[in-house]
Amino acid sequence: MANTSPRLVARLKRKKRIRKNIFGNQERPRLSVFRTARHIYAQIIDDTKGITLVAASTLDKEYKDTPVDGKKQDVAKSVGNLIGKRAMDKGIKKVVFDRNGFLFHGRVKALSDGAREAGLEF
Repeated sequence: MANTSPRLVARLKRKKRIRKNIFGNQERPRLSVFRTARHIYAQIIDDTKGITLVAASTLDKEYKDTPVDGKKQDVAKSVGNLIGKRAMDKGIKKVVFDRNGFLFHGRVKALSDGAREAGLEF
């Protein structure tokens, strides 16, 4: 990988270090978060089967019908609420949080707060 940014390399190292210890199963699937400059994505994954159970992002049709104006943190919190509601509809109450190498503040923390408000436990 030519010209890989040091920030990306550092995040991938953190991700590898975190994923050694985090594993989602049927009782407690993994809530994985990914963010870009414009969007934020969240998935609930069962690692034993290798399938995504629930997903939500700022690109979802349901989210675009009721967009949130304001800061990126407000948007992330609403996506967290959305994934929490979808998970509760599927009967998922407890998850393991995977911040995917991102630092736990700002939008990642706002998403987790929104998911907790919707009823997810982690």
